[in-house]
Amino acid sequence: MADVAKDLTAGSFGGAAQLVCGHPFDTIKVKLQSAPVPSSGQPPKYAGAIDAVKQTLASDGARGLYKGMGAPLATVAALNAVIFTVRGQIESHLRSSPGAPLTVGQQVVCGAGAGAAVSFLACPTELIKCRLQAQSATATYAGPMDVARHVIRSEGGVLGLFKGLVPTLAREVPGNAIMFGIYEALKQYYAGGQDTSRLGRGSLIMAGGIAGASFWALVYPTDVVKSIVQVDDYKNPKFSGTIDAFKKIVKVEGRKGLYKGFGPAMARSVPANAACFLVYEVCRSSLG
Repeated sequence: MADVAKDLTAGSFGGAAQLVCGHPFDTIKVKLQSAPVPSSGQPPKYAGAIDAVKQTLASDGARGLYKGMGAPLATVAALNAVIFTVRGQIESHLRSSPGAPLTVGQQVVCGAGAGAAVSFLACPTELIKCRLQAQSATATYAGPMDVARHVIRSEGGVLGLFKGLVPTLAREVPGNAIMFGIYEALKQYYAGGQDTSRLGRGSLIMAGGIAGASFWALVYPTDVVKSIVQVDDYKNPKFSGTIDAFKKIVKVEGRKGLYKGFGPAMARSVPANAACFLVYEVCRSSLG
């Protein structure tokens, strides 16, 4: 139980650091992902990431970049606590003896398990976040709770909050598996062996940043599908499900449609995940 409490605490602080560093990038990513496909001969809503930033600042000011942060801020502690706690518990079951280091392959298994667990909390949180981020300045949502009430009242009850669960699982399981595997591999590389307890903060920042980038490089198309499914109109849906959304994106926009917002996502992933892993490791070590 002591280890669980330490992982909960360190994971919460790590998640808060990740959110503060990365949310503006995430807002632009979602705006690019959810922008409507232009009619023939018409320009797209956003010419690119920079244009999306300019339009957001022009219509909503700087606070527009932090739209939707209330939902993940309210649950960031829980999200990262689940990831790091489940990972820690799987680690304890895989260790040959208490404190024994794990192989990279074992860390991949731990990451996959953590990803599966966190998906059930991440899905409703991200649905609310994406609805708020994708709305225009004249949209009617007053905040995260307003979105939640609307979905529960008008989109099938509580289950409506789990719209997009399949692509969320398809993102979180392989994404966390590769992220934690690469993070451990880099730590061992920098340490020159399996004992990584004496690594400096610079090495932890590098390992965390690269590991976070690997997450998005692997699963980004799945995230695009997830975002589009979650902001799809409930009463007049464009897509019948995850597979249908994937097929229609590729048919209308080609494979490049699966990488809308990729630049902001990658720009976000390095500093946000570097901050998350660094703060987690520092807090975890300070707690003993």
